[in-house]
Amino acid sequence: MRTGEPLPGTGDILAALATGLWHWDTATALVTVDAEAARLLGLPARPTTLTEDQTRARLHPADWNEITGVVPLAVAEGTLAEVRIRIIDEQGNVLRTVRSRSKPSYDRDRRAYELIGTLQEVTEPAPGTSSARSAVTGDWRRSREAFLLDAGRALAEARSTEEVLRVAAGLSMPGFSPDGLAVFGVEGERLTIIGHHGYAPGDDGPFTHMPLSTNYPAAEVVRTGRAVYLSSPGDYREHYPAAWPLAERFGRRSWAFLPLTAGGHTMGAWMAAFSHPVAFTPDERAVLTTVARMLAQALSRASAAETQRELTDSLQRSMLPSLIAGIPGMNVAARYIPTGGGLQVGGDWYDMIPLPGGATGRGSDGGRFALVIGDVQGHDVRAAGLMGQLRIALRAYAAEGHRPDAVLSRASRFLHGITHDEDLAHLRFATCLYAEADAATGRLEVARAGHPDPVVRMADGTVMTRPTAGGPPLGVDPDADYPTTRFTLEPGETMMLCTDGLIETGGHDMESGWRRVRAILEEHAVPDEDREHGLEQLADALVQGVHGPSSHHTTGPLTDRREDDIAVLLLYRGGEPEREEAATARTRVRSTLLSVAQDEPERIAEARQYLRELLHDWASPDQVDSAVLLVSELCTNVLVHTDADALLLAEVFGQSGARRLRVQVTDTGDDLPHKRRPGELASSGRGLMLIELLADAWGVEPQGKGKSIWFELYEKEGEGGDAAAIDWDLVDPL
Repeated sequence: MRTGEPLPGTGDILAALATGLWHWDTATALVTVDAEAARLLGLPARPTTLTEDQTRARLHPADWNEITGVVPLAVAEGTLAEVRIRIIDEQGNVLRTVRSRSKPSYDRDRRAYELIGTLQEVTEPAPGTSSARSAVTGDWRRSREAFLLDAGRALAEARSTEEVLRVAAGLSMPGFSPDGLAVFGVEGERLTIIGHHGYAPGDDGPFTHMPLSTNYPAAEVVRTGRAVYLSSPGDYREHYPAAWPLAERFGRRSWAFLPLTAGGHTMGAWMAAFSHPVAFTPDERAVLTTVARMLAQALSRASAAETQRELTDSLQRSMLPSLIAGIPGMNVAARYIPTGGGLQVGGDWYDMIPLPGGATGRGSDGGRFALVIGDVQGHDVRAAGLMGQLRIALRAYAAEGHRPDAVLSRASRFLHGITHDEDLAHLRFATCLYAEADAATGRLEVARAGHPDPVVRMADGTVMTRPTAGGPPLGVDPDADYPTTRFTLEPGETMMLCTDGLIETGGHDMESGWRRVRAILEEHAVPDEDREHGLEQLADALVQGVHGPSSHHTTGPLTDRREDDIAVLLLYRGGEPEREEAATARTRVRSTLLSVAQDEPERIAEARQYLRELLHDWASPDQVDSAVLLVSELCTNVLVHTDADALLLAEVFGQSGARRLRVQVTDTGDDLPHKRRPGELASSGRGLMLIELLADAWGVEPQGKGKSIWFELYEKEGEGGDAAAIDWDLVDPL
């Protein structure tokens, strides 16, 4: 071509280089090729358009599958898609091998891939003409881009040094996979072996703690930061005569030593050893260099993560309390599982506090203690710091002898005081439940600040949430009140306190998560003869039901990723000694105590729901409806006709199929109720009429101060009262 003449067209240049062009649109399922590409595919040398099926018939089946796998990966990473393709004739014989390089794109609207690329013939060496295998001409299991993408993803997901080494050992490099690997680290002026693969235990002995000044390839790589490639035993022996006797006995034929560099600092070296000769072409060196960089970054991340885990594990142990032992008649178990993200330290906590004159944890006869469980908003160091401060404050207020409501009120003012000056975007609050327990009587006084209600597993396996009065989360309102709820943990019953992480983890909401936790509680009874071990088994079962196996309550971080911290506290009250009347029909198997204050009429709905849960296996649904209706009527009458609060006690006696329900509503009013005959349009006055109609027995009992109205229902198989016949429009409104 003379000076001044126009340059030839792109097609002429590609033709001169024996390179063909092709275009593939998966939406139309058509492949367009130019004359050179057609020739390479074994077709007449002229431009033509083929269907996908026609094109596929010209390619080796394994190579077609490789194309369809590489294209999505290249689109995801924004890289070129490069594959080796064997062209076959009608009889399946290989005509030639071509290299395809293309830049694929994906059209979301058409949901189709479009590729424009080149085809170029690759000359395969004759068998035995080369003593070294090449990444370019060897047996490629996948394209280099696909391999590096897979390797990068696998190393990025490894979160410990052990996982990184396991991933590195499993890498199958295209055409020249090593069968011996070693990762060297540096301690002071000496090499260390972080891990190895393809060698027997103890083979690393001569290389451990080797001085960096040694004439050994890995030491030189660390000193200079440059890779060393040894294609044959002769190269090794020539360049490193002193180290050759150490390497000779392993029978390898080629070696690559590459620096592990992260953040501009050489942190070690990576050795890849091959039992077959490798020429270390530019393509092969590029693959090894890229893998070494990814391996260095993965090891750097894993080292930092392991250091953080050691640090946070110590922090967790310092924050988690020890449980009081030797409480007469009661046992306690606890678990804390941190979230898998960040520093693995969050705002969840639990505590067990000996109260003045109560349990000391040294086997004393005192039996007053407090259980605390809470959750500070967030999963970071700030949340953990606030949690530690709040826990200390709660302990101090409890030690001063304050009641549960006063403890939470003071804690709320404390948290508000240390956070209210912060930026509004960084304000923190905390949910909390504080329960004061008396081991001798099983009596509990509970105050709740925006936290989930406690759950009680009764002696017969019935599991129910225990509604308790509550106030807003701590730190929201410094003047908030936290009313106290009192109830008794009966012999053989277990109370569970937990943070919402136990319920909502795994994509569950409060309702579906509660069903999962309830099933676990129902399946795991705590035997009174081995209650300590049984309670620990129940705690493990609750954690395993959400996240799999865990260790004791001082457990450190687990390796899987979690959505939220989990804290669980279990309190079990031992059964009383058996008595002769234990098998009689008067044996109480379930009970519940619930208060409804004048300013809390909404708790009547809770009373109805709680009674339904108490009677979840009652034989007659109609009787359950009757009981719920009467409870609603009696509690409403107290709020409407007196100035007092209502105290509801519901008890179930006897064996299944022949049980007796006794419900008693007590108030401090002096006026005794009496039956009236209200007119047709009257809006009240039907309470005692309903009791007389639906109850099997009922009565009114004056108390020292006030009165109680009670009714009983006797379980009838498939029968019930007349609740279905009641005109609900005539019932007193709530």
